[in-house]
Order: sequence, then C-alpha cells, then structure tokens
Amino acid sequence: MPDFTRLHAHEMSRLLRAGEISSRALTEAHLAAAERQNGALNAWLTIYRADAIAQAGAADARIAEARRAGPAALAALHPLCGVPVALKDLVSVKGGQATAGSKILRGYIAPFDSTVTARLREAGAVILGKTNMDEFAMGSSTEHSAYGPTANPWDLTRVPGGSSGGSAAAVASYHTPLAIGTDTGGSIRQPASMCGIVGLKPTYGRVSRFGIVAFASSLDQIGPLARDARDAALLLHAVAGRDERDATSAPIPVPVELLSLPESDDEAASYLKGLRIALPREYFVEGMEPGVAARIREAVAAMEAAGATVDEVSLPHTDYGLASYYIIAPAEASSNLARYDGVRYGFSDRSSGEFIADYLRTRGGGFGPEVKRRIMLGTYALSAGYYDAYYLKAQKVRTLIKADFDAVWAAGFDAICAPTSPTVAFPLGARTEDPVAMYLSDACTLPINMAGLPGAAIPAGLSEGLPVGLQIVGAPWSELSMLRLARAYEGITARAPWRALEPAELHLTDDPTTPSPVGRRQRTASASAEGSGVQA
Repeated sequence: MPDFTRLHAHEMSRLLRAGEISSRALTEAHLAAAERQNGALNAWLTIYRADAIAQAGAADARIAEARRAGPAALAALHPLCGVPVALKDLVSVKGGQATAGSKILRGYIAPFDSTVTARLREAGAVILGKTNMDEFAMGSSTEHSAYGPTANPWDLTRVPGGSSGGSAAAVASYHTPLAIGTDTGGSIRQPASMCGIVGLKPTYGRVSRFGIVAFASSLDQIGPLARDARDAALLLHAVAGRDERDATSAPIPVPVELLSLPESDDEAASYLKGLRIALPREYFVEGMEPGVAARIREAVAAMEAAGATVDEVSLPHTDYGLASYYIIAPAEASSNLARYDGVRYGFSDRSSGEFIADYLRTRGGGFGPEVKRRIMLGTYALSAGYYDAYYLKAQKVRTLIKADFDAVWAAGFDAICAPTSPTVAFPLGARTEDPVAMYLSDACTLPINMAGLPGAAIPAGLSEGLPVGLQIVGAPWSELSMLRLARAYEGITARAPWRALEPAELHLTDDPTTPSPVGRRQRTASASAEGSGVQA
C-alpha cells in the first residue's frame, strides 16, 4: 500500500475525487504518523482522533454524493474536501482547547469556531488537531511554549523556528500536508524556512483574525504552511476573504486562480520571463551565515537565467525595523494580554483569598518569562512620558518602512527576493538566555509585517545539511503573483537533488527510545554547564 502521508494536498484532492482513495484512509495514515512520532518531536499539543475520523467519514459521504450527482457537483467541491489539516493552538475550535502555548489558558475550551476553522469545515477539510507554539506567539524557536519545545525533523537537537514551529514541524514530518500558522513578525515564514517547507503570510486583512488569540493586533496575520506552492494556494483560497466579524478584514476578492496554479514545471517556469525582481542589499545582514547568503544568491541567479530581470535595490529604513517592531508589538501585547486575569477563564491562582494578590499570582504564575518581558516592555513604552519618545516614534518609523517598499513597487518591480532567516535552524537552548540574539532571528521578516505586505518563504536548498528559505515579498494583495513566482522557482529547480531529500533525522522519531525535545534540551544544557565549569 502506498504511503499516503507523502502525497501533496493537490494529489490527495485528485485521488479523492476519482474515488481511488478515501479521506478516512488518508486521515488514519496521518494520525498514525503523528501519534507514533510526536514523542520525539512534540509538534502536537492535542490530536483529535475520534473527531478527525468522523470528519473524514463525512467528507467521504460528501464526495460520494457529489460523484453520484455528476461532474458539475464534483467540480463544485473545494479541493480541500477530505484533506487533513492542522491548526496552531491559538485558533479557536468549538469544544476544543486553545492554549496559545500558555499555562494561563490551560483548561480553556473555546465556545465557538474561528472564521478560519469555520471556512475549513465549510470546505470539508479534516482537522487533525492543534500544534505547539511559542507562548502567545512570542518567540522564534517554539522553545517558549509552556508545554515544552518542538524539535526540527532535519536535526532533532535543533529548533524548528517559531512561533509556528509545531505547525511547520508537523508538515515537514508528513504528519499533515497542510497547517495553519500565524505571523506577527515572521512566525510562519521563519519556521517554514528552517523546516524546508512553504510558508505564506498574506497581506494584512486578507484573512480574518476572528477567533484567533491575539498577540499584536496591527501585525498578526493567519496563513498557510504546506510542502509546495500549489498546496499553499489551496489552503489560502479556503480561508481568505472578507469577514464582517473582523473590522480589519478587507473586502478584497479572493482570486479563484489560486485553485489552478500550473501543474507542468515548464509552464510554471515560463512565468519568470520578463519578471522584474528586486534584491535588497540591506537584507544580507551582518552575521548572516555564508551558506544562507550563497543559497539565496544562487536561487535569484537561477530565476535570472530563466528569464527574470534582477536588480539590487535599497530599503534604507530596514535597519530600524527590529527596534521599532519591539516597541509596537510589545505595546499591543500589553494591551491584549490584560484580559488574562484569572477571573473569567483560564488559569486562576486564588490561594491567598485576596483579589489583588490572586490577580498578581495568576499573572505571575500563568505567564512565562518571555511574555512577561514583552508585557513590561510594552507597558513602559505606553506609559506617561514615554509614549511620544518610543511608541509614537516607532509608528513614524513604520510609515517610513512602508514608504521604502512603496518606492520599489513604484519603480516597476514585480517582487522582492531576500533571505528569510539569517541562519539555518540553531541548537535547542542556544538563544533562550539571550533575547536579543533570538529577536535577530526575525530581522529579515518583520519589516514585511510592519508594512502589512504579503511574504512567503520557499525552500531554496541546504546549508550544512539544513534547509534554507528564500523569501518572496509582494505588493499588497499580490498573493497570487507571489505563489506563481514560487511555483515557477519549483519548476526550474524540480530536478535539483535537494528536492528529493526528506528530513535527515525523521527516521529517528519512529524509535520510542529517542529522547523528547525537553530531554535533549536538558542534556545540552548539562553538557554546556560541564564544559564551562558551571553546575547545571
């Protein structure tokens, strides 16, 4: 019997409609892989086995009914009908948990579906479960989860990126063909890059945020993680569009062409002819690993050889992006997270019997150190006497960053290509004690969030055996063009040897004696302490 987990979502869709496979068989194969390998990866926080099997049965019945009704009814089904998908654990699913990776939301059960969840149900997708993440999406490694870190299947001693690291690791490990992540400063694209898959952050407002646990409301955006551009396009089509329950959701039509990216590599590659691509010099930042820079330049050179025109450009305010982001995002987080008080829902410490004391104990014990750090930074930036000096100035810088991008589009460029991350996946524990080093992981991605633009990360080869991601940035609402460009790059590199590789240490996750990421991190910390003469 073939391994259904290696199929792409668009292949599953074709076989389901043809009656050659069933959604139940697909779902059971993916559930088995996730349950068998999660001990070594910790990519999943909960798996909805019974509910997923029921959803698969409903999808099979829906497809069978459409097949009986004729070709028109079959064609009317969304391509994701019967296809498995995972959700980051800040997406509300009625009757299911939504911890946002935090102790303070342990035990919280969502009373409604998010818009993303509802649209996936409408499409007939099968929701397998919820994936691990940095607490409240604050992190770049999925080590700031209250439920332990996630490992990277390419190297189990390394991080998968974050904050959507659980979703990225699950897709890269063939536990699911598709997953939903969120991206506030790079949290879809950076883990996609580090796990060797495709990740897309849509234009701000393209996908409704209703029912998503908030971090920074002017920056958060929901998007797909997948193993190729065609699959990412299918998932984006299913969840995008105007939602009256989200005031920031834009009334922009969702391109139906997302459902029909070219199947032929040659046809896909032809999109590059005549395309103008900008290469920003500021994105090759100081400290970037030579192997990462080399893969990005090779990818852009391949596009140029296939007919694109590539010119170097300057985005002069890029260097201010990191500092301004870490004023704006914590400021919005301090406001959004004020609601977690232990009174209405979630974790509550009432051991003292005094309201104020219990409030302080709840927040002190419920939030992790990174969340506390950002709440304090944000509260300080918004406080009297500092608002103008920090928050207001950061918002002005944000306008300048957006103006840099606007100048590129005004000059006639179709897309910007750049690195996604300055490095490949780094070791577990390497940056947890150095917040600035962790924040620098997103130096190439967060300006795109500041400008509200769409950005994608696509695989571009390996450096020292670990994935490197090429970042594509587009003008507002240009997701279709970006995905066509991503598909074109897949077309011109279809025969590259690295395309056929699977994550190097995925086979180790089948061994029940393989340590969990928590165990590996503790072992690494002990070894580092012994080497430095410090008692662990």
